[in-house]
Amino acid sequence: MTIKPQTAPAQTWKNLVWLPLLGTAACMALSLGLNYLLLFSDALTPFGRGAATATLLPIIIGLPLLGLLGWKQLEVSRYRHELTRSGTYDKVTGCLNGPVFTSMVDRRAARPAGPRSGAFLIIHAEHLASINLRFGLEWGDEALRLIATAIRASVRRDDLIGRVGSTIFGVFLPGATKQDATDIGERIRSAVGEIYFAPKGDRDVLVIRAGGIVFEHELAFEDMFRSAEERLSDSQDEAGLEFSHIRN
Repeated sequence: MTIKPQTAPAQTWKNLVWLPLLGTAACMALSLGLNYLLLFSDALTPFGRGAATATLLPIIIGLPLLGLLGWKQLEVSRYRHELTRSGTYDKVTGCLNGPVFTSMVDRRAARPAGPRSGAFLIIHAEHLASINLRFGLEWGDEALRLIATAIRASVRRDDLIGRVGSTIFGVFLPGATKQDATDIGERIRSAVGEIYFAPKGDRDVLVIRAGGIVFEHELAFEDMFRSAEERLSDSQDEAGLEFSHIRN
């Protein structure tokens, strides 16, 4: 005869039933045992025995129980924070992940208040496949982390950065002019060029290619990304910056 394994929900309900029952039984046994012991104390009056029981039981039972509940609450809060972060940020670079970045850009573009103009950059990390092949995937991830750090150090406080592809970062610059976007792109390129990247002791140069658009009125993310990607494809110089200007 084959015995079917118990399902997880049934086991959970079993634990939920037995744990309170056993805990209640243990508390009752402790209370009865304490009262029984106090009966043999000639130094205590009936009121004293009642006061001792009323004082000791909350300390013996309540203090560990409340401490355990507090600890579990901290764990739940930490798990929620980690879950929220893992659902919002890319685990390799720490930038916004693609879906969250896309949603935030679209929400900013649709806000009734705030700048209608701005710029959108695409930053492509070059030669990442070669780095992965020569040094291993962990060094490819390290290169992405270093590039992401350089991008964060080069943008303004309210700009958004997201990882929108395996080797591609998106940078949304609300209210930026073409000159602003050019300056930011140049800062990113310069910061990446100054990165000391030496896998296994061998110095290697990190290179990016950038393209972008400048727009006068809000655009949907898909439109911004498509136009910026076209400028990225048109860029012949790996370190160059190519922009298009959209008026609508």
